Amino acid sequence: MLDYKLFSDSGISLEDWDSFVNNSDNGTIFHKQKFLGYHPKGKFSDNSLVIFKNKQILALLPATIISRDGKNILSSHGGASYGSFVYKQDLNFREAHDMVEILMDYAKELKVDAIQLTPPPVIYQSKYSNYIDFALVRNGFGYLKREISSVVQLDVPREHLLGTYRQEARTALKKAMKGGVEIAECDKFDEYYAILKKNLKMRHNVNPTHTLEELKLIKKLFPAKVRLWGAFLGDKLIAGVCNFKANEKVVLAFYISHDEDYQEYRAVNLLFYEIMNRSRDEGFKFLDFGIFTVNMEPNWGLGRFKENFGARGIFRDYFFKEFHK
Repeated sequence: MLDYKLFSDSGISLEDWDSFVNNSDNGTIFHKQKFLGYHPKGKFSDNSLVIFKNKQILALLPATIISRDGKNILSSHGGASYGSFVYKQDLNFREAHDMVEILMDYAKELKVDAIQLTPPPVIYQSKYSNYIDFALVRNGFGYLKREISSVVQLDVPREHLLGTYRQEARTALKKAMKGGVEIAECDKFDEYYAILKKNLKMRHNVNPTHTLEELKLIKKLFPAKVRLWGAFLGDKLIAGVCNFKANEKVVLAFYISHDEDYQEYRAVNLLFYEIMNRSRDEGFKFLDFGIFTVNMEPNWGLGRFKENFGARGIFRDYFFKEFHK
């Protein structure tokens, strides 16, 4: 028999929560209270749950209530890329169903109009399972949308990694090497952010999701898990990628950007070649390139670019259930 409590009433400390995430089957940096807590106080309501079995933590659910189209929705935390249940590695089929039923009972108790969940893709799991997905669909959840995230498998022999690249990427990589581009981990967030902001404004007419101050704060909170990799021409930063160590298996490429004035050097190609090799050597199994669809509309050029590095698409799902009153 399972039981649940609001995190705020559970007696579980922030450290206990984050320790469970560290040792869970599918937890990520985005599930940690240390990450969720960087947002300004009051920006998100906290409706997170702790689910117990025999007085031991079985699962966690970081959650907030959001409003959309006049409806109140119990949702995966709005300040995180991934949410939904974080659970123990030995979670069984029955427990998965019981957890979903608990979630629905809690939603009815809150009198919300709907539930929305964004679980991490399957590559973030230690033991691959669709127990939660099945339990959600069986209980009336559908897909609000299914985005495609580009993933590169890193657990191949080092000498075979380049062989997964398309010819176009290999040619660009050689050009970057001949051009004298060098790759290094750095702390030049101001220079990087200026390139990023200009790049996003020019290509998509949007600003980065995070402010420079927020990005620096996340780096301060997770100095070993948030790493800025730069491509340099001499002392000049001409491209960069901010990587998040999402968990022990997956490194997530967050914000890829380059200076258009130095496009001819093909620095991003060398940047990712070095990141992939170093991540592989550090024991990561996957590089998550992020989505190239938005609301299920493909960015064909971005998809082709990522496929050049041997990436393949997997689902990033958004589950949704509406309660008809």
